[in-house]
Amino acid sequence: MPEKNKSLLSKAYPCIIIFLCALFLSYKYILQVFPSIMTTDLMRQFNISGVGLGNLAATFFYSYLVTQFFVGVLVDKYGCRVLASVAITISAVGAYGFYLSDFLWEAEVSRSLMGVGAAFATVVYMKIAAQWFSIRVFALVAGLLLTAVMLGAIFGQAPLSLIVQHVGWRGGVLACAILGFLIAITFFVVVRDKNTYNTNENIDVPAHTIKLKDIVAILSKPQNWLLALYSGLTFSPIAVFGGLWGNPFLNEEYSFSTTTSASYIAFAFVGLAFGGPILGMLSDKFNKRRLFMAIGAIFSLLSILPVIYMKLPLFALGTCLFTFGFFTGAFMLGFSVGKEINPAILTATVIALINTGDAVMGAVTEPLVGKILDLSWQHQIVNGVHYFSIANYHSALSLLPMYIFSSLVVLYFIKEKKQEI
Repeated sequence: MPEKNKSLLSKAYPCIIIFLCALFLSYKYILQVFPSIMTTDLMRQFNISGVGLGNLAATFFYSYLVTQFFVGVLVDKYGCRVLASVAITISAVGAYGFYLSDFLWEAEVSRSLMGVGAAFATVVYMKIAAQWFSIRVFALVAGLLLTAVMLGAIFGQAPLSLIVQHVGWRGGVLACAILGFLIAITFFVVVRDKNTYNTNENIDVPAHTIKLKDIVAILSKPQNWLLALYSGLTFSPIAVFGGLWGNPFLNEEYSFSTTTSASYIAFAFVGLAFGGPILGMLSDKFNKRRLFMAIGAIFSLLSILPVIYMKLPLFALGTCLFTFGFFTGAFMLGFSVGKEINPAILTATVIALINTGDAVMGAVTEPLVGKILDLSWQHQIVNGVHYFSIANYHSALSLLPMYIFSSLVVLYFIKEKKQEI
């Protein structure tokens, strides 16, 4: 091609492929959160209680967690294009299987497939960001990941809820499956592993084959495990609240419809989308990761407390949810710290390890909230499903602020590597 066009493509290509990685992330969060808008339908269809619903939703995290142990090594060794395309396809197959499910075990197997494919999304995004963008803007690009999260989570709330209202929960899940197949095809056609168009000297190109001792070095570093724990404690509250239990809680507290509740939940994800890149940019500017990680945890804690324990005016509810999401965005700085304190060749492996914290806490917390709801349940049945009072929700959702406070304790022990500006 002409040199001028090749130069333009060279500059634009990193943005194109990071956009496609963002689409993959958006799809991951659509799959993660869609059970929250059909809780009653799923409990009735599969005849399950609160803990049963929590376990069904968390099956996504169980398979996600197991797969996460292998994702980083596979991506570091084999690249992103084929692995990500196959992963998206697996998730789409899982969504299609969920659409067809008549029995609980079928839904659980299908949800597990969604988790297997989704496990690649964050690692692929961060790997490509590390390869194609310089360290000066890495935290900003990493923070933009949350914009993709926001788009997926928002679509998985109010818009998908409207689709479900018109075509039922099965029709909504079928739409998710079709979307996944389209993203997989596009990713395979457009993304290339080799830097055909880009000669930027800042690109992180592997200089040697990854060996077992490299992986052992990552796993034996306590700081990496602390970052994983911090990430899980900080992010799981918004994942659990926005991904499953927030909608029925708001329905009960404010007598909202499912679509209205989903619209308010979306405020948290919009805040997350803004908070990630803004806090990342500020941490780059002031060269202080831990400071902004602490600020994020403190203000997300102060924002979620009134949402759970007070019946707020609607404007205040939206504001608190937005603020909660905004400051939760600081959890992304943990990935930046992990990248900076470990060898560049092992970026995907490090990201996968840290991301494991999110999967573990999500897998534990969604059914745990359901279990607490069941334990405090007053044996009321409404429209064929368990009825949980607002007092039940107050007790069960108390886990979320406890997690955020605990993340501050963990943060005290995390060290950051100072970068030259």
